[in-house]
Amino acid sequence: MSHGILTREQLGHLRHWDNLSRQLPNDWSLMHGKGVSQDDFGGYRFQLAYMVYGLALTHRHRLPAAPGLFAPTIRRLVEKLLQPEVWLYWRDVSRGGSVFNAHLSDGYTEQWDPVVRDNIMYSAYVQSCATLHDQLFGSDHFAAPGALTFRHWSFFWGGEEKRFAYDRDSLTEHLYWLMVESGYLGVACEPNCVFQICNQPAILGFRLHDQITGGSRADEVVAGYERAWADFGRLDEGGHYAMMISEDTREVRPNDLPSPWADAWCGALMNTWNGDFVRRHYRRQVADFLEPGPDGTFSVPSAPARRVMGHPIVSDTCDFGWVAAWASEMGDREILDGLLAHADRFMAPTERDGGLYYPRNDTPRDADGRRTEIEPMTGNVLLGYARLNVEDGLRGLYRGPWPAGHHDAPRLAEVDRDVEVSRAEVVDGVLHARLRRDRSVPGGGTVTLAGLAPGTRLRLDGAEVTPRTPAVLAVPDGAAVDLVAAP
Repeated sequence: MSHGILTREQLGHLRHWDNLSRQLPNDWSLMHGKGVSQDDFGGYRFQLAYMVYGLALTHRHRLPAAPGLFAPTIRRLVEKLLQPEVWLYWRDVSRGGSVFNAHLSDGYTEQWDPVVRDNIMYSAYVQSCATLHDQLFGSDHFAAPGALTFRHWSFFWGGEEKRFAYDRDSLTEHLYWLMVESGYLGVACEPNCVFQICNQPAILGFRLHDQITGGSRADEVVAGYERAWADFGRLDEGGHYAMMISEDTREVRPNDLPSPWADAWCGALMNTWNGDFVRRHYRRQVADFLEPGPDGTFSVPSAPARRVMGHPIVSDTCDFGWVAAWASEMGDREILDGLLAHADRFMAPTERDGGLYYPRNDTPRDADGRRTEIEPMTGNVLLGYARLNVEDGLRGLYRGPWPAGHHDAPRLAEVDRDVEVSRAEVVDGVLHARLRRDRSVPGGGTVTLAGLAPGTRLRLDGAEVTPRTPAVLAVPDGAAVDLVAAP
């Protein structure tokens, strides 16, 4: 059984993600945060990737019999991940010059291929999102040669087209060997900077690929990763996750402020393969970040912005959103519900084209001292992700694929844009779905069924119906209806 009927808020988040996936190329409306050049934690790549993860979690744990609702949106989001606006920051970041690699920057060159070296904070998301699609839907869509191609050409500068062709399998192979060459310590994000957080999606990606191919690289990488980090310790002296290690000096940078995003992001992702460790430290860690509010609400104050070379760092930390995502993965309903209640009360939940999001607000607090600041990554993605996730949601994706026969079972194989699905699961061979047509959204108002045994009878709210064709069912106007497809 799935986790019940989706709420209006959960459906609103799904609609918002679908709406964002349909925006025209280079239309990033509602998605731009405080940072510049797409090199901070609120960048498009993270928003797109965690929309994919959120959709995957919802499909796997809540609406398992609705592949037609999720597959097209995930494909659109992956295609957006490949757009130059998402990865062109790497042309500049690859040259170094930050406080962590300026002393080595004479040895760096401008790199246009965004996955060939370092930059695991992008490459691992492309690989894991593409592989997640193919694993979830029993597809080889992104295994086609050149299916993951990065390309850029400008009439005004740069000369010939820059074009770097990969696919699901070749990108997985490439990232695996980068991991091996690092001694399994991990692949760098920026040059010389190996973050614990950004290597977790790579581990998830290896596991998903193993589920497709029958391989065991994830086990190998995890074992090597454990050995490589054993000398440094996964936690700093304060008991928080160490942020990163410098490749040249092997110096570990602690989470010394501490910053909520660092523990929350790492903990939420590391739960995939190291759940006992994550849970052992969760309660003590999260307690350092919570601010109780009225009526059982919780907020998350952000650490003060660091000053580097005389300048404050301007960045979307997404602290509030990451703690919510972490709490959802841990199944901590008290904290998750308190955070969501704070967001609903103080962060201006907004409907747009049937979708629900929390708009960007750079004002730290209101007159009563309640946090109001929210970034697009949190307002577009992380709060919806947290509301749709289930306890051990990512861990469930990591631990095993669908049961045998899933892809042949009764299902909603196609779902028109204007059809809302709040339930879709198979129980004892019977397909159960709850459907509603939303006339405010364009679409044909139908669902296409597949995997039905000969003689299957269809009922809507108990009344037997005959579909337009053997597979296409029109969803009536009005309130949601319950579909039952039984042999």
